[in-house]
Amino acid sequence: MASLIAILSLLSALLAPSYALTCTVCSSTLASTCSGSSNTCPSGSVCGSSYSEARAGGVTTQALVRECTPTSQCNFIGSIGIPQGQTRMVTACCNTDNCTPTIPTLPSPSSVPNGQVCRSCISLDSNWCYTSDTLQCTGNENMCLLQTTKVTGSVSLSTAIRGCATKSVCDIGSQSQSASGISSEVKFICTSAGMSLHKVVLTPAIACLLLLKFFF
Repeated sequence: MASLIAILSLLSALLAPSYALTCTVCSSTLASTCSGSSNTCPSGSVCGSSYSEARAGGVTTQALVRECTPTSQCNFIGSIGIPQGQTRMVTACCNTDNCTPTIPTLPSPSSVPNGQVCRSCISLDSNWCYTSDTLQCTGNENMCLLQTTKVTGSVSLSTAIRGCATKSVCDIGSQSQSASGISSEVKFICTSAGMSLHKVVLTPAIACLLLLKFFF
């Protein structure tokens, strides 16, 4: 009888619907915190906060995004190097309703060359660019990348950037962003060999950073 009860208890647990977290969804480019509505997360997601800092041409922009985040994207740390600039990103998570994860420290910028040399270019009106110019990669940014961005909706934008990136950026997976009538898809084609391209991935932190430029 005890064995039967144990089996029935196990089946009941397996058949019961999984508990879905509710998380605060908000964004800000002006502060280290934000507030917003509470949304129910899909299965496999927890409450996450992504913080990005982009520096280019002497101008620095910060972006904080709180949202439902796949567990595979928690504890993410990465950076991207472009001509005369860099973007650094971190993501932290927690797993109780409407919790606020503590934002970890951004990775420290490094000026130490790592031996990797990548093509470098920026296009503000196309999702393709190519040049003979090169960029000396530094620190942990040992992957070459081609980043393409396509924004549609009430705002339209296509950009392309070649530069350096950490492997964590290339490994983060695929994701698009959509909010306030604007959809954004950011693709990274990464390689460790410098000139051959082999892998396409998306990064939610960069997509959110681009969207936030239009929201504020």
